[in-house]
Amino acid sequence: MISKFLSKLKSILFKSEVTSDTPLKKEKKAAKSAKTKTKTKTKTKTKAVNSKKNIETLTTLPGVGAKSAKALYEAGFKTTKAVIAADEKDLLAVSGVGINLVKKLKKLK
Repeated sequence: MISKFLSKLKSILFKSEVTSDTPLKKEKKAAKSAKTKTKTKTKTKTKAVNSKKNIETLTTLPGVGAKSAKALYEAGFKTTKAVIAADEKDLLAVSGVGINLVKKLKKLK
């Protein structure tokens, strides 16, 4: 009987030491984390939309299709100006970009 009492007392004492949060604090923390999750999702969606728009813009270049536009975007060429201004060696380093495409792009300069 004493051991049950002591174990109950320990559980009460340790719970109060470990969780010093009041129910109000817990609600505030939950609300704050929910806001953070919403902001993160919004930022991710915005980035995804922006990347799609940039990739579509790259397809306006002559000889650049969807695959090569995506490869160029992932290689760091985010705008058409960046692609046109890039060095031939840098463009050839991108997978999916060949010498013929580089020649077409260099004619735009």
